[in-house]
Amino acid sequence: MKKNGKAEITIKTTINRLKRLASLCDLHDPEQVKATLATLDWQNNTKNHIVKVYTYYLKFLGKTWQPPKYSREHKLPFIPTEKELDSLICSATPKTATLLQLLKETGARIGEIARLKWTDIDFERRTIYITAEKRSKSRILPISTKLTAMLENLPKSDNEKIFRVAQHSLRCTYEALRKRTVTKLNNPRLKKISFHTFRHWKATMEYHKTKDIIHVKAVLGHKRIESTMVYINIESALFLATSDEFTCKATTNDNEAKQLIESGFEYTMTTPNGLMLFRKRK
Repeated sequence: MKKNGKAEITIKTTINRLKRLASLCDLHDPEQVKATLATLDWQNNTKNHIVKVYTYYLKFLGKTWQPPKYSREHKLPFIPTEKELDSLICSATPKTATLLQLLKETGARIGEIARLKWTDIDFERRTIYITAEKRSKSRILPISTKLTAMLENLPKSDNEKIFRVAQHSLRCTYEALRKRTVTKLNNPRLKKISFHTFRHWKATMEYHKTKDIIHVKAVLGHKRIESTMVYINIESALFLATSDEFTCKATTNDNEAKQLIESGFEYTMTTPNGLMLFRKRK
């Protein structure tokens, strides 16, 4: 896979899936692998990926098989509320809370966050440089004053990485946090929030705010617009039933206009006498 130019994260995922399969059946018996897959209560998309992984393994051994085919399932991702994301962040230790806030504000993949170095943060201009993985595009994104302060308060050492543990350890820490928070708040929906859910939430909210799918594509670092288009449907479904009642504000002052936009108001128009009108859903 490395010789064929596969990304490091793809190779690691392949190895983990292969280990999982090996714990369930004999990898040297393709028919047993088929029988095992047929009985497992896994999604078809997962099974298709396992078939692909096992094919790689057999090719490595110089063998072939007749792989089973499973119909592809097109499922929309789960989008939690911002309150639910914030409940996890508030329940975490400072280090984990900072990691989750990074995921929330940037929509980056966990692999991209895990590789972040202190030199990737511009504290003065409050920006962060995301080095892409999975052959997507690197990007520079703004971060909030809150996140900047959280990063500044983290302990620093000679290690240039912000998070100095393996990605697997980050996941284990998060899963333990999520389990505790589900019990504490009695909210089973939190079980569905993975690291990648923060990315889905960010993309949906960015499209809702801007209605600009090209902007969302740039934030996520997608190379293909088809990968981003799904968020148009998600946003439409989530906000279809939103109230059409608005809170309206008007000002002629540029600083006040800036503050309104920062607090979530949407600019609508400027009247002939120079009055700028803004609105925000109730």
